Amino acid sequence: MRNILKQKTLKNSIGCSGVGLHTGAKVTMTILPAEADSGIRFKRIDISGGQAIIEADWRNVVDSRLCSTIANKDGVSIATIEHLMAAFAGLGIDNALVEINGPEVPIMDGSAAPFAFLIECAGVRELDAPRKAIRIKKPIEVREPNRYATLAPSEIFTLGFDIEFASPAVASQSHSVMLADGAFKKQVARARTFGFEHEVAALRAAGLLKGGSLDNAVVVSGDKVLNDSGLRYTDEFVRHKILDSVGDLYLAGLPIIGHFHGSRSGHALNHRLLEALFADPSAYEIVPMAAVPSRADDEIADFEIELPRAAAHG
Repeated sequence: MRNILKQKTLKNSIGCSGVGLHTGAKVTMTILPAEADSGIRFKRIDISGGQAIIEADWRNVVDSRLCSTIANKDGVSIATIEHLMAAFAGLGIDNALVEINGPEVPIMDGSAAPFAFLIECAGVRELDAPRKAIRIKKPIEVREPNRYATLAPSEIFTLGFDIEFASPAVASQSHSVMLADGAFKKQVARARTFGFEHEVAALRAAGLLKGGSLDNAVVVSGDKVLNDSGLRYTDEFVRHKILDSVGDLYLAGLPIIGHFHGSRSGHALNHRLLEALFADPSAYEIVPMAAVPSRADDEIADFEIELPRAAAHG
């Protein structure tokens, strides 16, 4: 029988500062250790009183148009949490308190890599409590015209994604990843958020993207990438969609043992997928999480996922 994992938190507190992608607000954020079974929580320290705690939970999602935003019953919110949540998920952090003095997590360089670096600098500590996971027992699917998202049974957490854009710089891309043996850091964490130059003016007119720049996003114009440094991966666009999905799915409250596949999906469809999952108690069970046998790096890099039957017609 495989060893049951224990829950993890940070060894030490660690902080950073930056700007919000959409609000443009300058914020300071500190990630603190937390006790077992407390999960990931955000605390708005710019708001006085006891109403400033927001649990990172799918039931608290209030907006998922261009990012994932959560709020508590008092209406206190925190936006653009997906990259930080992806870092927590990818590095196996179960419990943490995130103190922040503004309405949006700093965008940093547009990826999850700075947050993963912070967590590693702070160190990781095991807690005296077993790690639990959500094991997918049967396929769950949500659809919209030309897009879908699915969860299906699998022995470990795997993700696949495909995208298609009219821009020749992006075009059609597909990627699959098995989140084991550091694959999140190697294959996903450095992929940056991206956007299209022709959309920037409209988004800013709508009060969004106030903090966006070539320092924190990949910007595409026609068949060109405008960033001087180019791309970090040849398929950085689809890898970032996987990154977003890792963060969105961690709002389930526990790691997932199953296979996710997204086709042109985004934050809203990812959230709907969690709603559909938890609406069907026969589709999942809570189980102790066991260690995954180590796999060679080349096996992870070459990993291919067969699409679940429910998704094959998308």
